[in-house]
Order: sequence, then C-alpha cells, then structure tokens
Amino acid sequence: MSISRRVFLASLFLTSSLSIRQAHATTPLRVGDQKGGARALLTAATLIDQAPVSLQWSLFAGAPMLIQALTAGAIDVGVIGDAPLVFAQAGGSPLKAVAAIQTDGTMTAIVVNRNSPVRTIRDLKGRSVATLKSQTGHYLALAALREAGLRDDDVHFVFIPPTAAKMALQNGSVDAWATWGPYIAEAKTNDGAREIINGGHLMSGLSYVVATTDAIRTRREDIVIYNRLLRDSHQWMLNHTEEYAAAWSQETGLSLPVAREVIKTMRATILPIDQDIIRKQQIVSDFMTETKMIPNQLTATAVFDPSVIF
Repeated sequence: MSISRRVFLASLFLTSSLSIRQAHATTPLRVGDQKGGARALLTAATLIDQAPVSLQWSLFAGAPMLIQALTAGAIDVGVIGDAPLVFAQAGGSPLKAVAAIQTDGTMTAIVVNRNSPVRTIRDLKGRSVATLKSQTGHYLALAALREAGLRDDDVHFVFIPPTAAKMALQNGSVDAWATWGPYIAEAKTNDGAREIINGGHLMSGLSYVVATTDAIRTRREDIVIYNRLLRDSHQWMLNHTEEYAAAWSQETGLSLPVAREVIKTMRATILPIDQDIIRKQQIVSDFMTETKMIPNQLTATAVFDPSVIF
C-alpha cells in the first residue's frame, strides 16, 4: 500500500470517527426517569443545562414500566432498584448496571393506618399487605416476615399499583402497604399512617443506573457523563437539603413537609461497580430465588458492566 493511500485511509477513519462523535453530541441520550427523580435533582443542582451531552427525558410510573422501555430500546439509561434489577435479569432484558446508588435503605417501608392494631410485623399474621409484585416493597415484606419467624404465606399479598394501594389502605381494604419513597412520605405526612418497619437493616439500600447493551456499545462516553452528573448532583444535595426539598416539592406537586420526609431517605453516594456491590446484589438475587419471587438461580455478575468507569 502506498504512503498516499495510507494517509488517505487514515484521514477517512479520523473523519468517520469525528462524524460519529458529532452525531452522538447532537443525538440526545434517552433517559428514563420517574417524577421527582434524576431530572428534578439535576435541575435543582443547576447541572442539567451544563451537561456536555443532550438529555431526552421520558417519565415512567415505576421500575417495571422503565424496564419495559429499556427492553424495547425506547430509552438508553435509567435508574432501578436492586429487586427490579433481579427481575429484569430474570426476564432476559438486554441491560447492564453501570453505576450503583447507595442509600441507607430506609426509603422502602411498610405502613399501616393510624388506628390500626398492627404494631409489629408479627401482628400482620393472617392480614393483607398491598405492594407491587417482585419489587422493593415485596422484598422488604418477605424479609421482615422471615426475620420475625413467620412464613412467606402468613400474610395475604395484594399486588396492585401504588395509587390503588393508597386508596385500599385508606378505606381498610388492606391492612398494610409495603412501598417506597414519596408514597411512604405522603402516607405518613398527609394520612397519619404509621411506619412499622423500613429497609434500613433488611435491604441493601442499593439502586442502579442501568443502560441497554446497545447504548453501552454506542454511547459509552455519554453514559459516563450521565453517571458523573448524577454523582455531582447527589453530592450537591448533601449540602442543600432544604433547597432541594423546595425544588422537589415544586416538581412533584407534593407538599414541602412530604418533600422533606422523602429527601431524608434520598441521601446517596454514586459508586462505580465493584466486587462488593456485586456481592450485595447476589444476596438480593439469592433471596428472591429462595422466596420464589423469581423462578431460577441467577449469577449477579452477569448483569453488571464494571468497565463503565467514571
């Protein structure tokens, strides 16, 4: 091959690479979110407009819907909890966890009505618990039952969406509600619900930034940037709790007292994937297999991509 031809091919390769990078710079990274989630935080921290990558947001009512969108290729990245990640892996969704979000686990809890005779988990024996199947509330309820020496079938699970569960708890159709975040805060603050247990010592406190395998292959640099934005915004939140509570309240339409209650449980650290995180997720996965939340044993390592360094 002549020198001139090698120079021409090298130039062609560089031009092609530049075109790909430029295309990625102008093509938004499609982010799945929930109301009061990542977009609200990045906006409050004034990082969203400074992002070197364009972000296109889609809102979902919960992790199952977000996972469906990832599986269908409708979005590139999103955040889901540890139990939904197991559920996604069991369902063969083409996604990987590329960053961990570590909280203290108290975001997930079980609440009962103010005047309920239920005071402890053991008091739930023979009663009904509303939750979402195979999600974090379901996980907590099963873990709490086992810690109390009860069987998985000692309560009757009612698998309904949060809006229906809220009404069912209020009108007494169910005895307890196992849920997370804003739903817990609103039930306690507005409805006088009592929390009987939370996930502080029973759950990993982990959630994850997940991305489709296709996005990891084609948008890796943009995903790294997104992880950094999340890391920096959570760091900002630690020192601006009241400011973020006000912004979160405005974003969600929920009251400031509810926002303050939620923010207490949202304090988190964004971490790269390491062996300790994979070990914790394996414990979650094994528990979900043992309790028949999923049918087969899984290897947690397979659902992580530790190579997305940020």
